[in-house]
Amino acid sequence: MNTVVEPAVAVSAQIEEMQQSCAALARAHAAAPYPDWPVRAARLKTLLRFLDQHHASIAEAISADFGHRSRHETEMLEVFPSIEGIRHALKHGKSWMKQRRSAVGLWFKPGSAAVIPQPLGVIGIIVPWNYPLFLLMGPLASALVAGNRALVKLSEFTPRFGQLMAELLPAAMGPDVVNVVNGGPEVAAAFSKLPVDHLLFTGSTAVGRRVMSAAAERLVPVTLELGGKSPAIITAETCADEGRFVHAVQRIVVGKVLNAGQTCIAPDYVLLPAAARERFTAAARAVLARQYPQGAAGDDYSGIVSDRHHQRLQDMVAEATAQGARADVVMAPQQPGQRKMPLTVLHSCPEATRALQEEIFGPVLPLVSCETLDAAIAYVNARPHPLALYLFDDSKQRQQQVLQRTLAGGVSINETLMHIAQDSLPFGGVGDSGMGHYHGQHGFDTMSKLKPVFWQSRFNGVNLLAPPYGARFDRMLKLMRGSRS
Repeated sequence: MNTVVEPAVAVSAQIEEMQQSCAALARAHAAAPYPDWPVRAARLKTLLRFLDQHHASIAEAISADFGHRSRHETEMLEVFPSIEGIRHALKHGKSWMKQRRSAVGLWFKPGSAAVIPQPLGVIGIIVPWNYPLFLLMGPLASALVAGNRALVKLSEFTPRFGQLMAELLPAAMGPDVVNVVNGGPEVAAAFSKLPVDHLLFTGSTAVGRRVMSAAAERLVPVTLELGGKSPAIITAETCADEGRFVHAVQRIVVGKVLNAGQTCIAPDYVLLPAAARERFTAAARAVLARQYPQGAAGDDYSGIVSDRHHQRLQDMVAEATAQGARADVVMAPQQPGQRKMPLTVLHSCPEATRALQEEIFGPVLPLVSCETLDAAIAYVNARPHPLALYLFDDSKQRQQQVLQRTLAGGVSINETLMHIAQDSLPFGGVGDSGMGHYHGQHGFDTMSKLKPVFWQSRFNGVNLLAPPYGARFDRMLKLMRGSRS
């Protein structure tokens, strides 16, 4: 679907073409509503070949969209996990398709029951700009292994990637299986109102509310993968152990600077005792000097996706420092003219500033003083539920304390980001950070109708409860209730 167009009349034509594509996918599904495993496996294998053939041009397009995006980061953070997710679906998808036997109550025997997974039809997938390949391929693999077809809306902030996918992906998969839409906010708004059978959106909480509202007009079920301020907690006990403290700083910094912090589950701020803040900054500077010896100017460090987003981050730091925060730039800066931003650690950031109120989505890291674990838990719980939470502590008791007393979309302990890479784990938010899950079987189930079926036995006792009601009915009901009266 070619979508490089001009505004006004062209947008209207673009929306009409998108609606026609959705209808064509629905007709194709109606003609073959339950593809068997060989068909589904063939589609997944085609997707694998597609990634193998085009990963280099995909990385090049994404880099061009970002001003500069490390090819190695794209391969590691997008291509590899996409391939792993598809392989996982190929390995397990046939078993996910099988009927799932369910128990029946004593009084309904010898009847039997099962849950039968059934394809929904057409899945709508709205993809953000920060990980355009991974956040396309993950939901798409779930849709295909569940036997569905998909219509994909890509972000206008990654136009080169979007155009590449529009040209290559439908040609590889067949436009009656997968089709691609590009366009701006008007197209995205219209996409949210399409009569798809399930809609998966990844993006900001504010836009997620609008998507859900639009989908509600047609009662389209939604999976919303949103964001929020994901905390990292370093306990006092970890700070007292220099080796474990340095490990915590290293993992937090790595999780923050990958893709220049433009990651929905990146650590947004760090909770730690006040006395450890200067040590954190020093350790972060040492980590980055080793890993990025050329600083933000090097090829391994990615750029900010747009001038507007870059300016927003600069303004966020300027506001914080104007209100009394101290900003430590802990790596060498970018070259003039580059749209890059070195990691900046904020000390004593006032609570009312945007750095502590908004999702940062970039290489800015506030340090928030919390002397005890109870205080850190209270701080997290006083705010909307985050998409991710990170705890650095070796005590099983303290780990359970955090796991039981906080609510987050996902958790990594003594690590950052890694829970999203586990295909056996569900990925999704809670509250303001989203609803619903995908990845692995959780994605299969989300994009299937898990149809409950009861089979009545030829010989059964249901007529014992049929009218006319009388003494026999009363005896049976008393027996079923387990009543003595």
